[in-house]
Amino acid sequence: MNKHIKTSLLLMLGLVSCKVGFAQKNDLSSVSKKIVSANKGDIVLLEDFLKTDFPKLPYTKTVLPGPQYIISDDPEYIRVPEAIALQETVDPGAVRLYVYNVNGVKEPQKMPRKISAVIKNLGHENMHFRMLKYASQKPSSNYFEIGKKGLEDYFLSAVNNQMKVLKPGEVMAIDEKLEKQLVQYDELVHGFYEFVVDQPAQISVIQFAPNESGPKVFPRIKTLIPHSHANAGRGIFPISNYQINPKDTLDTKKGAVQLIVADGQDDPWITGTIGAKKEFAKNAGNYGVLYKTKIKWKSTDGKGLALVSWNSRSGDNQWCGGMGLTMELVGQDGQKTVMQYPKNALITKGYPEAILIETYWPDPKKEIQEIEFTYSPPGASCLPTPLIFVPIDPKK
Repeated sequence: MNKHIKTSLLLMLGLVSCKVGFAQKNDLSSVSKKIVSANKGDIVLLEDFLKTDFPKLPYTKTVLPGPQYIISDDPEYIRVPEAIALQETVDPGAVRLYVYNVNGVKEPQKMPRKISAVIKNLGHENMHFRMLKYASQKPSSNYFEIGKKGLEDYFLSAVNNQMKVLKPGEVMAIDEKLEKQLVQYDELVHGFYEFVVDQPAQISVIQFAPNESGPKVFPRIKTLIPHSHANAGRGIFPISNYQINPKDTLDTKKGAVQLIVADGQDDPWITGTIGAKKEFAKNAGNYGVLYKTKIKWKSTDGKGLALVSWNSRSGDNQWCGGMGLTMELVGQDGQKTVMQYPKNALITKGYPEAILIETYWPDPKKEIQEIEFTYSPPGASCLPTPLIFVPIDPKK
């Protein structure tokens, strides 16, 4: 999910982390000093430390109750001036929708378009529509910025409980902002939503002329673009949330370890169906899936822990040159904070750059500590993005 379609093809095929090796001195004292002197969200240069083969933290993965999940990223680039890029039917209940589409029209010429998501009431009674989570960004060619901001807005979303009512057969725009925004060639439309409906409904992502509105033009659009099983993919999926719990208590004396999710191997891609024929679908990247994570740890040597991440795929190819993410962390006081990483730059490029996500210090009153956060695979970045726990010396 990047500016160039080749990026998506490469980063969403389930490739694992790069095999590039670096000299490893594992001087944790030097690493600790750099991390402790940095601020949360900073890029820290960890020469001779970062590597792709840190021991993996074994974990159990449990499917959590969650909404029906729809992703629209096949095609990523919509080449047809007026067409349907996704169309799925949902049952009454909660729905998560991730729109990730680009105006790719070049023939007969490049032209501005609108890209919007609409919902049609398929039931025989009035449908009540209530938005729960809402994140909508202005179309842009800066895909990293949109990806980071979109997830931040989603985590921080506080939607009032306004109810909308659709009569049987009525069509409505899910996001009114998309109806008002022109999308220039090569610009990304990025929307991340959760809502509830009480009737069966049809959800469609459409591209059309600037002078039209989605609900009005939708009945006449007959072109449904075939899927190609490319990019992240498209379709409807029964899994939207996971709970991650390490099998053992992490101990600082055992050195650095990494948590790897969304790699397509240890953590397979979610699967579902595409369209009315219910053809096979997969989300190659698990984009839009939330990983709610709780890690128990202890400090038997008096050290703390730093949580860092880095662009481990930077050596793979030219399309993996940057990474940026957004996470929701729960502090020891139970308060949630949301931050884009890195904080003072758009992306981290690769070795020897690491992003300091958070530092954790042992509570002398507790033998077992707990780290809690929610992670979602970042759009526009090559996966996986390892989450590395590094023992650090106490603050001096």
